[in-house]
Amino acid sequence: MDILVIDGQGGNIGRQLIKSIREAFPEVTITAVGTNSIATQNMLKSGASRGATGENSVMFCARSADIIIGPIGIAIPDSMLGEVTPAMATAIGQSRAKRIFIPINHCDNNVAGVKGKTVQMLIEDAVSMLAGMIDG
Repeated sequence: MDILVIDGQGGNIGRQLIKSIREAFPEVTITAVGTNSIATQNMLKSGASRGATGENSVMFCARSADIIIGPIGIAIPDSMLGEVTPAMATAIGQSRAKRIFIPINHCDNNVAGVKGKTVQMLIEDAVSMLAGMIDG
């Protein structure tokens, strides 16, 4: 099972995701791809199996991932203050992988229904969804 975690800016959400995934599923391969090197470094520190950075890495890794997880902005061109390129968003959208998006309200992208939920609560929901995909 190859789980691809994608994040940008400082990689904080990706870091928290990887830590939670690693605790719940120590045997899975977690590939961390950051839109920038700082995001990648922070995700690697939290237990990713391997890491890469940038547009081509997103495009390459999305082709072989079983599951892609990250903030919802990874699927929206020009989100994360322009760090997500149209090519990245397209690669994620066209991947054969199942996708789990963390609904973060940033950069003029707002998701209904997440008011009052902390990032930790959203990550717990994502890991629960992941468990259903791995186990079932």
